[in-house]
Amino acid sequence: MIQSNPPEKVALLAYTGRWLVLATLVGLLSGTASALFLLALDAATGYRESHRWIVWLLPVAGFLVGWVYLKIGQGVEAGNNLLIDEIHDPQKVVPLRMAPLILLSTVISHLFGASVGREGTAVQMGGALADQLTGLFRLRKEDRRILLMAGIAAGFASVFGTPLAGAVFALEVLAIGRLRYDALLACALAAVVGDQTTLLWGVHHTHYSAGLIPAVSLWGVTATLMAGGLFGVTGMFFARGVHALSAFMKKRFHYAPLRPLIGGTVIAAAFWFLGGWRYAGLGLPVIVESFSSQLLPWDFLGKMVFTMASLGSGFKGGEVTPLFYIGATLGNALAPLLNMPFPMLAALGLVGVFAGAANTPLACTLMAIELFGPEIGVYALLACVVSYLFSGHTGIYRAQRGGQFKLQPAPDVTGHEGQPRVQSSKTENVSKAVDE
Repeated sequence: MIQSNPPEKVALLAYTGRWLVLATLVGLLSGTASALFLLALDAATGYRESHRWIVWLLPVAGFLVGWVYLKIGQGVEAGNNLLIDEIHDPQKVVPLRMAPLILLSTVISHLFGASVGREGTAVQMGGALADQLTGLFRLRKEDRRILLMAGIAAGFASVFGTPLAGAVFALEVLAIGRLRYDALLACALAAVVGDQTTLLWGVHHTHYSAGLIPAVSLWGVTATLMAGGLFGVTGMFFARGVHALSAFMKKRFHYAPLRPLIGGTVIAAAFWFLGGWRYAGLGLPVIVESFSSQLLPWDFLGKMVFTMASLGSGFKGGEVTPLFYIGATLGNALAPLLNMPFPMLAALGLVGVFAGAANTPLACTLMAIELFGPEIGVYALLACVVSYLFSGHTGIYRAQRGGQFKLQPAPDVTGHEGQPRVQSSKTENVSKAVDE
């Protein structure tokens, strides 16, 4: 038995008190920023839906945002990947300008119709704001790592209303197959405070209903495993597609503002002439609809194409809400084929595709429980874990490291600052996703 002495208890009390203060500050800052962002996003979406002609200005908006980032935002353009890199190998404090730049550029993307998400914005704001406390409190390198993780947790939790998922996401997203328990207290506190702060500002989140969840059965488990495999392959295809298009655009068009200008022109024309309005912006109405009625079986593919085009050509935002859309509509389409209730399979798809694309099965399982209730927990765990396995060693975050192979133990190879990494000529490296 391990004995604890009074000095250790005093040190533990001081440690807890320090992170209670720091995590609370991070949660307050991130939650307030997310509230402002979500309100601006609602206003932009509402204006776009009532003035659809504005989509023709998407190329101009993309060019202007690209030009601004070229002039003053190159140091923060890596977005989420910059935060993850700083956690793995701390170098310098993330510039505060990351927060207003990503907020304004994401709202502009949504205002003019780009198919992007919102988690990237909230996470970047949370991380950038949190890192400003580094100098104020003269934090050590190791404490700064934890502070950045707390910012990620608070941003994720506050933008989706899922504090449990937000806390675990920040621990799980850094490396495939590894968790950072030293940051658990800070991430949990920051996630809860961030979520509650957003609610106190009067901002509420979209409600989804998975309907009546059937009891665990042999066919239910079998169908969930089959669907989970498809969710994982879809997440892998999405991550690789965004990365491939981004690389293509960078190779062909060296002047960065030209990429969203050209991509925006193609996207705007597709919206207008092909009737792709349901794939613009976040697509929350379609996600909600996927829980109440049978949708077009190709909706998931349409959203995937428009999101790949938007992110791959350089529009700012995130991937998660589009992945929710892709997953929910894919689950909706699979339900009759697997003889499962479509609200339930839409719910599993919503979290399952994200689990595969981000390599975060535990966070996505908790998200399912927070969004749909504990009854879905067993099915969500199976769907998210199988999706995680079937997505391979790839992901939407290029800075995510390979902590452990999914099908065999990772070799004992050490990366930066003692962080394990995957090195094998026979196994894929974590692919580099597009900068957010």
